[in-house]
Amino acid sequence: MIKSLDPRITRAEIDLENPIDPLKELDQWETYEVFHQKRRGDQHMHVGIVHAPNAEMAFIFAKEQYGRRGLSVNIWVVKTRDVYSSEYDDSDIFETVPEKQYREAGGYKVMEKINKYKKGV
Repeated sequence: MIKSLDPRITRAEIDLENPIDPLKELDQWETYEVFHQKRRGDQHMHVGIVHAPNAEMAFIFAKEQYGRRGLSVNIWVVKTRDVYSSEYDDSDIFETVPEKQYREAGGYKVMEKINKYKKGV
């Protein structure tokens, strides 16, 4: 197993006796999308991609590339092929009815009840 100064690499328990198979000619590593979180409680933001032979190595590459300056508290890596997205030609799926008053809270008469409750009436 690899012993590293970085405890996360040591915890990954990468086995040196079973090395990663070398790439065949014209074969490529998979791409992984990298998301990081700057502060605990923030949303994860997409910061880029890495090429790696497996998820564990993708995590290590992502940590080295996008988390080495202390800007991250958490990192996600996701295979690019597992990301499902809409096509630009399908942009009409986001069009909705122009009349959206049903979404407004103006039709609900609860403010009077809330104010009565606050006053203790």
